[in-house]
Amino acid sequence: MSRSIFLVGPMGAGKSTIGKLLAAQLQLPFADSDKVLEDRTGADIPWIFDVEGEAGFRRRESEVLRDLCLGPTQVIATGGGIVLLEENRQRLRKYGLVVYLQASADQLLERTSKNSNRPLLNVADPGARIIELLEQRDPLYREVADIICDTDHCTPKQAAQMVVERLSRDPATQ
Repeated sequence: MSRSIFLVGPMGAGKSTIGKLLAAQLQLPFADSDKVLEDRTGADIPWIFDVEGEAGFRRRESEVLRDLCLGPTQVIATGGGIVLLEENRQRLRKYGLVVYLQASADQLLERTSKNSNRPLLNVADPGARIIELLEQRDPLYREVADIICDTDHCTPKQAAQMVVERLSRDPATQ
């Protein structure tokens, strides 16, 4: 694999978990853009949202993506909103292969319900918010995706294996 692999999708789709497994299978380094952002700032994402708002977070997220694009070939788990900015979508397409990890709203709600580190879901009705985010972002994930994998009915290990299989048989990935 000569190009980085970017995992995109909503929060709770399994980008970080599947990304680590995928990187191990492909013998590539792994980076989580949210973790890189937190390490750089010394602050967690909810704090950045509180202090700088979503716009400030998105600016920082774009800077991290830019730097990761210029780094070595690796598997990169991106934040769920990375696709909101056109410049990010252009970078994803230019610098790597994009895998959209898709999941249903029900699965996403179940997977995110125990994690308070998701500022966009700190609302009265997280389920409605997930549906709203999916409606907004799904077309953007599809726009950048070279491969789409449904993660609803599989374990992270099965999902990583599915991505490996798709990568090996898709001419666009060679």
